[in-house]
Amino acid sequence: MSGRFIVIEGLDGCGSTTQLGMLAQRLGNSHTTAEPSTGPVGLFIREALRGEVEISDAVLPYLFAADRMDHLEREIEPALRSGKTVICDRYYGSSLAYQTLIAPFDKVATLNADFRTPDLTIFLDISPEQALERIEARGEAKERFETLSHLQEIASGYAVAMAYLQQKGENVLHLSALGTPEEVHGQVLTAVSTCLS
Repeated sequence: MSGRFIVIEGLDGCGSTTQLGMLAQRLGNSHTTAEPSTGPVGLFIREALRGEVEISDAVLPYLFAADRMDHLEREIEPALRSGKTVICDRYYGSSLAYQTLIAPFDKVATLNADFRTPDLTIFLDISPEQALERIEARGEAKERFETLSHLQEIASGYAVAMAYLQQKGENVLHLSALGTPEEVHGQVLTAVSTCLS
């Protein structure tokens, strides 16, 4: 029996990684992953986002699509076939939000049109200002999209992207990212329990 595919989306700082870990602990037979992936293309993307290698922004939509294909074939699909629930931190919703800052929406949508549809996408909603506060509180070096102006643009991109996916009939649920991790997790768990049942 095939497992379920759950994606958690949101601005940097929304708490998606925290919620992914908490959800995996609760679900048991699950597999957690993230994009960019840990595959060769994903690792190259991470280097580019940290500024360790120089590539044009215009190349990113193609790299993310290549990484997604590799990620599905190498990791996600095998885990689903084994009956595991796969929980992924970011998926093509992120491409539709982030990469449409540098490429037309239709082009990014076409690049991602044939990938597997998640059973549930949870969008953790937070304002760009609140997201930046959380990012700065980490005390880590920022990636190229982690400025207030970029976060504001990405928030607008996410609004368009999530509406687009819902219009296509995808199961997208908006939840507030505010509150303690445990409070947010209560909402996430309720949504996932409904999906899995």
